[in-house]
Amino acid sequence: MSTEAAPPRRHRRRETAQFLSERGYTTASSTLAKYASVGGGPPFVSWGRIPLYEEPDLMAWAEGRLARKRRTTSEPRIIQRAGSRS
Repeated sequence: MSTEAAPPRRHRRRETAQFLSERGYTTASSTLAKYASVGGGPPFVSWGRIPLYEEPDLMAWAEGRLARKRRTTSEPRIIQRAGSRS
């Protein structure tokens, strides 16, 4: 019996957009394609020409884009970086 953990599930771009959107982070596959070209998107690996995104990386990326909680729209919108607490 193996004690190795299963590798994280990997998604193609369209599946990635659906995965994120189902969790409340509405994202289009075209947006992910743009980010893959210009930067700023979630990390991915390539299998040939196909980008594959891992679920833990997707959730970390999406949550890292959240702004801190605020009580009014007049408060400045500050992006909370992963690992920081405000």
